[in-house]
Amino acid sequence: MALTIAEEKKQLRSNIRKTLAAIPQEELTRSDDALFARFLALPQVQQAKTIFAFWGIPGKEPETARMIQTLVSQGKRVGLPRMLPGHLMEIRQYMPDRPMVSVSFGISEPDLTCPILTQDEIDLILVPAVCYDKAGYRLGFGGGYYDRWLEHFNGFRVGMCRNAVLQDKVPTEPHDSRVDLLLTETERIVCG
Repeated sequence: MALTIAEEKKQLRSNIRKTLAAIPQEELTRSDDALFARFLALPQVQQAKTIFAFWGIPGKEPETARMIQTLVSQGKRVGLPRMLPGHLMEIRQYMPDRPMVSVSFGISEPDLTCPILTQDEIDLILVPAVCYDKAGYRLGFGGGYYDRWLEHFNGFRVGMCRNAVLQDKVPTEPHDSRVDLLLTETERIVCG
């Protein structure tokens, strides 16, 4: 009996968690450094005034805190997600002088006193994922927050994926969108 797409996604998430758990922290840090260098060197990033990023969950995503601080030191506004009821999210500007707030599943969000950024203010989004495939489709964490947000976003979309978890194909559904550009430690893949 064939698995449903939802079951395939759940199984792939589990496999990726196991793969990442087996990678030594030093190797993850080297991977992060390579990914961040590629991201920061992109002309689209250098030209962007406001970037919607994510605060990486240790062991599950690239730990983006250092990269975000670099972007802010370059004079860029960086927005980070804050989850809302109904599987919605808002974007709050990262303010280095204000603490990040820990919420469920190891996620850190900006403090409520940080300014809200609108979707129209965002030049570029760095889209988080459990993994990506080579066509730029992502496997998210299953909440649908980004799928809903991306429906109405017309700016440039960038994904980051460690080589260790890059897939030939991830299971997709009609609402799944892809990034314009995917970065690994060793590749720059044009997808859009």
